[in-house]
Amino acid sequence: MNIELSRSAQKIRDVLNANHVETAVIELPASTRTAAEAAQAIGCTVAQIAKSIIFRGAVTGKAVLVVASGINRINENKVSALIGEPLAKADAAFVREKTGFVIGGVPPIGHIEKPITIVDEDILRLGDIWAAAGTPNSVFRLTGELLVQLSGGLVAAIK
Repeated sequence: MNIELSRSAQKIRDVLNANHVETAVIELPASTRTAAEAAQAIGCTVAQIAKSIIFRGAVTGKAVLVVASGINRINENKVSALIGEPLAKADAAFVREKTGFVIGGVPPIGHIEKPITIVDEDILRLGDIWAAAGTPNSVFRLTGELLVQLSGGLVAAIK
């Protein structure tokens, strides 16, 4: 059965299909904008939510994506050291321009411009994880290993 998805969620389904990843993109009636909301809507732990946070490189202006376990707080100093420049906040317009997605629905893949990507090492210990699929109420399931493969991210301690 092929369920019709919103345009942003369909974009993620297309990226997954192009990479031969067999997993469903699910649009839920409840919001998955925060890790806690997503975990409740899906029925998993907050740790299993792979939250995608976009920063702006303060020097280069490049998008920096940090994909973290839903229970971890990102240590911006650690991320800055990893990428070799300070981080700046990314406003909604920057996020939309660089990724093509709205805050609260940013997936770890399928961005307009490939960001510098850092993946929280804790995600690799969790088995199945869930990530945003392009909208504040869409998700898809994958593993930490597959996340690293698809995103090309650097695995690091970021909490």
